[in-house]
Amino acid sequence: MILAKQDRFLSVIETNKGIIYKVANAYCKDGENRKDLVQEIIVQLWQSFDQYNEQFKHSTWIYRVALNVAISFYRKDTRRQAIALPMSDDSLLTLNEAEPDDTEGNIDLLQRFLGELNELDRALMLLYLEERSHQQIAEILGLSSSNVATKISRIKEQLKRKFSTIKA
Repeated sequence: MILAKQDRFLSVIETNKGIIYKVANAYCKDGENRKDLVQEIIVQLWQSFDQYNEQFKHSTWIYRVALNVAISFYRKDTRRQAIALPMSDDSLLTLNEAEPDDTEGNIDLLQRFLGELNELDRALMLLYLEERSHQQIAEILGLSSSNVATKISRIKEQLKRKFSTIKA
């Protein structure tokens, strides 16, 4: 029985490991701390595996646990400077009015600006940039769908203002 549970757990982790690494990269810049965070996320996932609600996708459950662990981990160590978001150039460009010839610099700026957001807003934007629906983001973060839409809109406006002051 325990072996079957372990096999199911390992299968779920293997299928969704990208989520774990993505969250860890978003909250830890340092490689050693990132490894520690990945381990902590996996431990918490294992400890909560029996309470997993089958009505939700595994990815939703993993995001929720991973983000909660990452936020706690980040708060515990204030020396850690956050953000090295693993995002594609295409998803990043949807947020700014960037000049096409300075994409690399704009991505660096966006990563810096996202790193300045509070933990919840950073988690929200991580999910948004992965093109998750407002409903999916709401389920993962425990917010209402309308709250998610409002927060995304406000954050995008804030980012546009920051870019415009840099570009001015």
